[in-house]
Amino acid sequence: MKKYYASKPEELQPRWQGDLTSIESSWHDAVADIPTPLFVVTGWKSNGRENACMQSRAAFSASYGNFTCILGWVRTAGHMYISLKETGCCALNFFSAEINDKCFDTIKNNGFETDEITASGLTAEKANSVNSPLIKECFLNIECEYMWEHELIPGDSSMAVVALKATGIYVDDEYYHGNDKKKLLVWIGRH
Repeated sequence: MKKYYASKPEELQPRWQGDLTSIESSWHDAVADIPTPLFVVTGWKSNGRENACMQSRAAFSASYGNFTCILGWVRTAGHMYISLKETGCCALNFFSAEINDKCFDTIKNNGFETDEITASGLTAEKANSVNSPLIKECFLNIECEYMWEHELIPGDSSMAVVALKATGIYVDDEYYHGNDKKKLLVWIGRH
C-alpha cells in the first residue's frame, strides 16, 4: 500500500536541531529517501588544510568524451564550496562499509584549522591531474575540475548546483572488472 504526502507527516520528527526546517533537509527528503551514492568531496582550504565534505545528492553523466558530475546542492558558505571556488578543483571519494565510520567522522572534524581527512583516521594522498587530496582508503576516486554553477533556487545564493568535469579516475582492482558487468558494483552498493 502506498501513502500520499502533500505535507509533512505528523510522525516525522527531526533527527538533529534544525533538521527538516531548512532548504538543505526538508521533509520531502525524509519521506522520499531516494538512494544515491554517498561519497566524500575533498580539496584544500585556503590555509592549506585538508577539506572533506560528505555528499550524496549527485548525478553522473558521460557524453561526447566527457564524464560530468552534478552536485545537486552545495552550501555556498561551506568549506567545500569555498575551496572549490578558490582552487577550481576537487576529488570525489567513494568509500566501502569498512571505512564508513571514519568517513562520517569528517563531519565532526570539520574545523577550518583541522586536516579533516587525517583527523578522521584516513590517509590523504596526492591526486594526479588536479591539486586536491584523495582519500587513499576509498575504492574509487574521481579527480574533477569546476565547470559551472547555478543557484539551486533562483534568488537564493545560499545553495548552488555545481557541475564538475572528471579529469582522472582511480579504481581499486577489486572493484574494476574491465568490460565485465560486475564493474557496476562501483556504483550500486559496495558502501
